[in-house]
Amino acid sequence: MKKSSPIATESSAVPANTTAPLPNHSKVSEQLVSVPLRNHKRPESASHFFTVVPDADTGAMLCHASETLASLSVMATDLARELEGPRRQIILTIQQLSAIGELLVNRALDNLEPPRGSSEGRPTATAE
Repeated sequence: MKKSSPIATESSAVPANTTAPLPNHSKVSEQLVSVPLRNHKRPESASHFFTVVPDADTGAMLCHASETLASLSVMATDLARELEGPRRQIILTIQQLSAIGELLVNRALDNLEPPRGSSEGRPTATAE
């Protein structure tokens, strides 16, 4: 069996002036290709209504993320009570993923600043 070479040679049977028609690109694909790379100084948000302040405190952002994930977990649990079958399993999976995310965020918060009353980090106030 003879292998064909992807590189055209002069002895090729295809005339040199023949070109394959290019596929028509949709406007969506043109927009995706023409999207500029993200500017790290000013992040682009998915929504113009909701943004995160660039100099927001990491601890505050993690606290809000933890509360958001906890709310998502509660909503998913409530919805799961109303569903049956495969849809219930999907929403319970979403609930479990949100609970795992909440645990990870809470651990990150603990790593930033140990919980109050802990022997690590800052000394605790004593009652006299």
